[in-house]
Amino acid sequence: MGDRAASGDLDHAIRQIVSKAVASDQVIDIFAAAGLKNPDISILSDQFLAEVRGMKQKNLAVELLRKLLADEVKTRSRRNLVQSRSFADMLEKSIRRYQNRAIETAQIIEELIELAKEMREADKRGEDLHLSSDELAFYDALEVNDSAVKVLGDETLRTIARELVDTVKRNVTIDWTQKESVRAKLRVIVKRILRKYGYPPDKQEAATSTVLQQAELLSDLWTGPTQMRG
Repeated sequence: MGDRAASGDLDHAIRQIVSKAVASDQVIDIFAAAGLKNPDISILSDQFLAEVRGMKQKNLAVELLRKLLADEVKTRSRRNLVQSRSFADMLEKSIRRYQNRAIETAQIIEELIELAKEMREADKRGEDLHLSSDELAFYDALEVNDSAVKVLGDETLRTIARELVDTVKRNVTIDWTQKESVRAKLRVIVKRILRKYGYPPDKQEAATSTVLQQAELLSDLWTGPTQMRG
């Protein structure tokens, strides 16, 4: 019973903090703010993060940041496979070290604040690269941080990403993940595009697999009711 009451107090406190942090008249439930389709990552502004850092209840600050970042990762996982995996891994490692008493409360707060800032920076990458969110997801799926892939240069990698989105989008069908013939066709198409632009041969198999997983993520959005005739 005591645990439930403490949990209720915690949720109430979090709601109060978030409602103060967001420029809005309405009280915003933390779970609504972080768990709906379009959570506003801007609540992790420098001002908000400074407020969290200055909170007297350090354990509450950790919980608040963990909830917001975990839900942000969940939201990204619906659109960008590689990016969400990376952030999920970083979040999990920090929390595990904290739970194992490997780092102090003050340090986990700093790590989570830094992760929040990295998420904000990730949102700017698409703008900097002049790519849509879909194109950026495929760009990331190309394992662009691999040294053998980096040599292709941003311009070529951007071109590959754009062509992948355009071509894959035209070839996915509503039930393509259940049809081996369609999957095989897409695999051939992806490999052809990679070869066309000189993607490293020994990296093509892994990249093709990641690209197809990314396509599977976005296919529901592309073939949904509002996109049927798109």
